[in-house]
Amino acid sequence: MDQSTPRRALVSVSDKSDLDTFARGLADLGFEIVSTGGTRRYLEEQGLPVIDISTYTGFPEIMDGRVKTLHPKVHGAILGRPDLAGDAAAISEHGIIPFELVVCNLYPFEETVARADVTFAEAVEQIDIGGPSMVRSAAKNHAYVAIVSNPSQYERVLAELRAGKVSDELRRELMLAAFEMTARNDRAIAEHFGSLARSSATPDADDYFPDQLTLRFNRLSTLRYGENPHQQAAFYAESDPSPNSLAADEQIHGKELSYNNILDLDSAISLVNEFGSTPAAVVIKHNNPCGCAIGETQVDAFEKAYAGDPVSAFGSILAFNTPLDIATAEQLCEPNRFIEAIFAPGYSKEAFEALTTRPKWKNSVRLLQISMDKLVHHCPSEDDRPAVVRDYRRVSGGMLVQDRDEQPETPDDWKCVTEKQPSDAERRDLDFAWRVCKHVKSNAIVLAKGRAIVGVGAGQMSRVDSSMVAVHKAGERSGGAVVASDAFFPFRDGVDQLAESGVTAVIQPGGSRGDEEVIAACNEHNLSMLFTGRRHFRH
Repeated sequence: MDQSTPRRALVSVSDKSDLDTFARGLADLGFEIVSTGGTRRYLEEQGLPVIDISTYTGFPEIMDGRVKTLHPKVHGAILGRPDLAGDAAAISEHGIIPFELVVCNLYPFEETVARADVTFAEAVEQIDIGGPSMVRSAAKNHAYVAIVSNPSQYERVLAELRAGKVSDELRRELMLAAFEMTARNDRAIAEHFGSLARSSATPDADDYFPDQLTLRFNRLSTLRYGENPHQQAAFYAESDPSPNSLAADEQIHGKELSYNNILDLDSAISLVNEFGSTPAAVVIKHNNPCGCAIGETQVDAFEKAYAGDPVSAFGSILAFNTPLDIATAEQLCEPNRFIEAIFAPGYSKEAFEALTTRPKWKNSVRLLQISMDKLVHHCPSEDDRPAVVRDYRRVSGGMLVQDRDEQPETPDDWKCVTEKQPSDAERRDLDFAWRVCKHVKSNAIVLAKGRAIVGVGAGQMSRVDSSMVAVHKAGERSGGAVVASDAFFPFRDGVDQLAESGVTAVIQPGGSRGDEEVIAACNEHNLSMLFTGRRHFRH
């Protein structure tokens, strides 16, 4: 660039974080700043000299600012290549002064449409036109114009400018970040208006799922390894994760989370959220609950949950839906207990101190929490659940997509199909066991008593084998317990086996060709049985 040509930066941003410091740094380096609308007013309020975009182009902003940067003198200053004869001639002929930097980020479309009360018109107005045009132009011409699209880049850009110039390496990094920003913005627009179009579609309609699927996640961390040490892994989060989700949690103590820790914590949090604000405790091992209970107090819930399968609970993951108190921490610190990670919506000062100073695993246990001001207790019967939350599973060469199994349970619709009706206490246990059952790998059999797990059969190839495992785990505790099955019993053999162990009531979806045989078996054994009409496979 000719030494007589002023150094210029075009600055037009929605997110003004740290902008005053960055712009002042540019001014100190001799940059003239050309700016637009709100950004210009903001910089002027900071006492910085600014050239209005209209002064440079000789054309006013029109249509309430919708048209201001879409001008040949703006895009010529961004796309021009001064060392090429043709471009240099056009620059000279039209009085264009090339920009050395373009500093631009986009309208907050995602933040706007995340509001529950956003209108269609408000969403449309947050579709940025000039911003993406400038960003893409500068990114394309990055060899001549550095594109700065995020406040996190300000410090490094200033450091390189102070050292002489923006390096080719950084220019390419900035280019990539810019295209990622515009791609994300375009995807968010398409997804929002596409979701509005699909919101009225029935599940069996062709447009219930989009024709093309693009997922957007932000990397939170790289992990030591994946399921096994030879596999690389990372943890990504949604752009706006649920406040009750693992991605919204904060780790406040212990070693970094592993891939398997994250899988187990996700299962633990999903299950503990089934019980709203009623004190509940969950014990997860290898992605299955080996213990779960609700109680009058947190420590009561924990003691019953841990007793569900104390052997499997060694090296487990725990989750609570109430802040962890010292009474529960005392139980956790007892000898011969080893805990990998704990999730709770907060920890009392005494509980945190006990967990991090007393047991042998004090330095390694991962403690996660969610701020109490963000905690939302969701009981499955509440009406404020999102209508559709999607699950995604990678398969060879593609992706499976389904609605997440989070629809509210409807106990009033359950049907008793046996001669014996369940008692009130049995109904409470059946409701509890049914909620736990959908979080157990299929084929799933859950035995519960006193709203606590006493035996679980998970991941077996036949339902009768799962019944056998659950009965074995429960032992004598099977007497008086109830049983939940995630899918129908195809034959009576599983019911016969469970009846021999002493269970008194069964809950299952029903719908098998062998239903009459299974109902007859329950009547023979004087068991009550409820049909829910809903299956909960979890492969």
